[in-house]
Amino acid sequence: MLAGILLHIATLFGTVSDTDFVRIPAGPYTLGRKGHAFNPLHTVQVNSFYIGATEVTNRQFVAFVAATQYITDAEKRHNALVFEPGLDEFRWKEDSTACWRFPNGIAHGGIDGKINHPVTTISYHDIQAYCQWAGVRLPTLDEWEVAARAGASTAYFWGDDIQQAGQYANIWHGHDHLTADSTDGYMYTSPVGSFQPNAYGLYDVYGNVFEFCEGHVKKGEQSVHARGGSWWCSRYACGFFNNVDIGRVNPHASFSNQGFRVVCIDR
Repeated sequence: MLAGILLHIATLFGTVSDTDFVRIPAGPYTLGRKGHAFNPLHTVQVNSFYIGATEVTNRQFVAFVAATQYITDAEKRHNALVFEPGLDEFRWKEDSTACWRFPNGIAHGGIDGKINHPVTTISYHDIQAYCQWAGVRLPTLDEWEVAARAGASTAYFWGDDIQQAGQYANIWHGHDHLTADSTDGYMYTSPVGSFQPNAYGLYDVYGNVFEFCEGHVKKGEQSVHARGGSWWCSRYACGFFNNVDIGRVNPHASFSNQGFRVVCIDR
């Protein structure tokens, strides 16, 4: 109870650390959903692992680039995909100025004042370089779901009521994307830890940014996968802010709603 109270106080004052790791216990876990095309109901045996309490932030990525002088795919290819209100559903636009330093293009500003937001507009390929430098790795598809569920067998870690999503996830609340939506305080990303955590103490497992994972849904697949939905996802479009859905993307693609969470290797 005391730990829960302290966790709640830390959240209220925005003091959740982006370097905290949470231990997920070993054991058998039931994942997926009966009848789901890509993630049917199944049981897995997972070893204990430590996963980040938050998504990797701009602050952490700044440190990586400062140490390595790494240049991301978006900075080399000038082909990042960004969103601005007014675009039709599921339509994104290519912006040659967008990269992790300017997640939605230079016209929408940089990351000054957003150092504790999740880093975005980076590709799976870029993340591999970060992980090698930081001595961490991405969670597997199964590990991500075990951590996100936090013991729940329901669609969301709090149950099945989608109406509660606004308490736990930075998502899009508008009926479409033609008009800007900031009803929860954020149109794009939010600072990590701005919403309530799950029972394991993980923040933003749904919404904020899609989180890349290791592994493939189909053998031999060239795409990579990301889970949990993003700030763009809504009840009416891209409802992937849940425990079961699995997105796929080109490993060199850079979207302003894609980020990642890491697993500690040496614990």
